[in-house]
Amino acid sequence: MELGVTLRNMGAESEAPVIARCAALAEAGGLESLWITDHIAIPPDDAEGSGGRYVDPLITLAWIAGATNRIRLGTGVLILPYRGALMTAKQVASLQELSQGRVLLGVGIGWMSAEFRALGLDRKQRGTISDQTLQILNSCFESDEVELNDQRFLFKPRPIKPPVLVGGQAPHALQRAARFGDGWIPMGLEPERVGELRAEYDGYCERAGRATGSITVMGGLPLADLSRSRSRLDAYREAGIQRFVCGMRYQTVEDYEQQIDALHSLIT
Repeated sequence: MELGVTLRNMGAESEAPVIARCAALAEAGGLESLWITDHIAIPPDDAEGSGGRYVDPLITLAWIAGATNRIRLGTGVLILPYRGALMTAKQVASLQELSQGRVLLGVGIGWMSAEFRALGLDRKQRGTISDQTLQILNSCFESDEVELNDQRFLFKPRPIKPPVLVGGQAPHALQRAARFGDGWIPMGLEPERVGELRAEYDGYCERAGRATGSITVMGGLPLADLSRSRSRLDAYREAGIQRFVCGMRYQTVEDYEQQIDALHSLIT
């Protein structure tokens, strides 16, 4: 089981020197991947903890890619309806090419009504839009020549498609992952539920004629108690997930470094 970690691309922690230092610490600490979130238009009454400041996930990961060498770069998760499908495919392909294949593309359909209003989008259509975007993204990575809107064009660079991990709850996210993705990335899934939901995922994948993808769980660890943290990771490992991403709360680089040190001790 791989171990990843989140990195804040919001609030004061999203300033360039802090991001750069924290990314370097995560890589030096032996973590497999780092993950950032996606918000575009936070309303003033819902800005606690960020002040409404979010730096774009794909641009941030591209910047981090140039400052790191090994660690994988994850979106946890990129909200598909917020962006044009072809432009998203081009940006993801560019990031995958320039990072030399380090992208892990977590995707979701979104939930915050205020952001959909700010973008002029119908929130009720977010599932349909997301499915269309995933179809286009997969098509772009399958061939150098793609056709959209009765127009053929070249899609280059065309690196190996990054794993597409579909976020959200069962059953809809599992169905979408089975049809369009390479895995599922739930939030806070408890170890004892993994087996049940993997069986459900297996069924959807079988009906779609595809192999069951990976499961990546995003959640917290009681890092102040390494024994409890180790037991929790062992439970996930025994449940058979492929990756656990530890959500990090911190205000300073020193806070982050202490938690990275704790995580490092769990994998050595």
